[in-house]
Amino acid sequence: MEVYVATGRRKEAVARIRMTPGDGKVTVNGVDGFLNYFKRETLVMDIEQPLIITDTLGKFDFFIRVDGGGLSGQAGAVRLGLARALVAYSEDFRPSLRRAGFLTRDPREVERKKYGLAKARKRFQFSKR
Repeated sequence: MEVYVATGRRKEAVARIRMTPGDGKVTVNGVDGFLNYFKRETLVMDIEQPLIITDTLGKFDFFIRVDGGGLSGQAGAVRLGLARALVAYSEDFRPSLRRAGFLTRDPREVERKKYGLAKARKRFQFSKR
C-alpha cells in the first residue's frame, strides 16, 4: 500500500500529512473528520478545496498531525500539506493546484512587538497633560 507524506506550514502551525488510497477517512490529531477537529464549516471548506479541484474527495484516507498556532493557521497548514501530498501522488495535479494557489506557502507572519508601543504598531493613548 502506497503512503504519500507531505508537510504544510502556515503562521506558527505545522501539519504532517500521511495519505493512502482509501475511502475518505480523515483523522486529525486522533479526532475523526475535519469538522470534528476544526469546528467551523468555513475552515473545512477551505481545507477541502485541493481535493475538490483534483476531484479526489473521498478517494484517499488522511492521517494528519498538526500542532502550533490557532485553528485558522492549522487549517492553512493542512490545506498546503494536502495539496503537496496530492502532487506527490500524481504530478498531473500540479498545474491546476498551482493555478489555484494551493502550492504557495503563505509567507505572512506576526509582526514583532516594538518597545514603547502597546503592540507591533498600536500606541499607548496620548495625553497632552
